[in-house]
Amino acid sequence: MNTFGQLFRVTTFGESHGPAIGCVIDGCPPGIAIAAEDFAGDLARRATGRTRHTSARHESDTVEILSGVYEGSTTGTPVALLIRNTDARSKDYDRIARQFRPGHADYTYWQKYGVRDPRGGGRSSARETTMRVAAAVVAKRWLRERHGVVVRGHLAQIGEIVPSAHDWSVVEDNAFFWPDAAQVPELETYMDALRKSGDSVGARVTVVADGVPPGWGEPVYGKLDADIAAAMMSINAVKGVEIGDGFASVAQRGTAHRDEMSAGGFLSNHAGGILGGISTGQRILASVAFKPTSSLRLPGRGLDIDGEAVEVVTTGRHDPCVGIRATPICEAMLALVLMDQALRHRAQCGDVGEVAPRIPAGAAQGESPGDAGDG
Repeated sequence: MNTFGQLFRVTTFGESHGPAIGCVIDGCPPGIAIAAEDFAGDLARRATGRTRHTSARHESDTVEILSGVYEGSTTGTPVALLIRNTDARSKDYDRIARQFRPGHADYTYWQKYGVRDPRGGGRSSARETTMRVAAAVVAKRWLRERHGVVVRGHLAQIGEIVPSAHDWSVVEDNAFFWPDAAQVPELETYMDALRKSGDSVGARVTVVADGVPPGWGEPVYGKLDADIAAAMMSINAVKGVEIGDGFASVAQRGTAHRDEMSAGGFLSNHAGGILGGISTGQRILASVAFKPTSSLRLPGRGLDIDGEAVEVVTTGRHDPCVGIRATPICEAMLALVLMDQALRHRAQCGDVGEVAPRIPAGAAQGESPGDAGDG
């Protein structure tokens, strides 16, 4: 299962320390203007080596367009994208090539295939997500130009730290995608101490889509929120996904949780813009939980491929918090889901048109679980 989507299908390939990584986008509509340089912005946002708070691996992430684009526009045929790996350091993994690192996919890949690529985690490495971000550059452009949909995200929690304020305008101005500029020095100090200790910490990312029209998504087995949850759970290190208020809904009363309607629009967005698996026209809102990084220089107990107990120490270049650069990855997966669902909606219901009455999104859109009425 290296292919994602039904009509807008993305297949990724390659390993962390292989010669290259890449993807093929099949089902891409023709006429989307795209050039190699258009991928640079989002790939730079995802990349390591740009700050001391992420892995020191520094890849150029230069995209080569191999097919599906002619004279600057997609042709409707498969779009193939390739990125060469230029800063792999496989020797860092020589010591643990025969060991199962606790918290990693080493053991499960070994059990499934009977063989594994230990260099940087091979196919299970977050390096693979580079191509998801690349594919989503195409999806984001089509969504914005055809439907006015804008996908964006921010880091909503690192360890026990949460934003004290929320300002979208400062998210892209710091290395953390953090919505409170005044807290950035606190995060710098926190991450410096964490990196010095050799330990790691988890994080939460909030991702939203504005401008999604009502009607996207399919009942029962093709629900929009189910596709979003599955897409987010496919990202490395993700252990939880919430739509709208998510688990906070457990403590709410129905009178508070239901998103009442008026002629002026919805009065709240506790449902995260999705009802019955179909978009309401409100902001789509998802929150994604990332576990702490398991690659640590602190010794941990493990086993080797002979079943013998070993002390595992992971050397090399690793993120003390994978969530720091996960925002563009979560954005990418939301954009890919929306692109696929938009094409599926057009295929079946394109002739339906706009149905009256259409309830405005309303002012209360929500930014993160628990504050859906405060956005």
